[in-house]
Amino acid sequence: FAFSSASYAEIKYGVSGALTFIDATGSETEGGEKNNGDADNIVVIPSVFAEYVYSDTISIGLDYIPLKADVSDKAKKRSDTEKSVTGTATTTSTSRTQSAQAELENHITLYANYYLGNGGYVKGGVVHVTLDTDESLDTGAKYGSTDIMGLVVGFGVESGNWRTEVAYTDYEDISLSSSVARAGVTTNNKIDANLDTLALRVSYAF
Repeated sequence: FAFSSASYAEIKYGVSGALTFIDATGSETEGGEKNNGDADNIVVIPSVFAEYVYSDTISIGLDYIPLKADVSDKAKKRSDTEKSVTGTATTTSTSRTQSAQAELENHITLYANYYLGNGGYVKGGVVHVTLDTDESLDTGAKYGSTDIMGLVVGFGVESGNWRTEVAYTDYEDISLSSSVARAGVTTNNKIDANLDTLALRVSYAF
């Protein structure tokens, strides 16, 4: 950092463990058919951080989560029945099983803590994370991965080297698309989703 304070400037390093509730809602549009769904998970997520303490009221830090986290506690499955279009009076029905899961990885948070006195502080920051989709769709659709941003706000209490905080992260809306060609016909598929997390975090700073 370009600025410093002779009285307070120092670098801290630490580790955290966060009991995190992940909540996702969204929809998938396949051709003209739209299906809505939701997914959630509760998971303990570790992280490491480095923090620049600028003064007795402000610190700026970078938090990194080295592991992946599943958006859902299980793969979501759905069975679809589809009638073929043959150009004749005869039609046939096909049942397809759609299974989908998603993971968050390379989660990085740039944050600032503002201390209110008596160990209490408020947190604000920006988040960058990669969302990886892991689907097994009989339609053949593949959605891949995307990078998304988010905003985090929280409140915590610091006592010595220990911190306890509650933080809410609101990620930007997710939009993924895929094209599938079957029997000479291309179908454009799309996923629109919203993702949020609420975490209870305990940290230790060295």
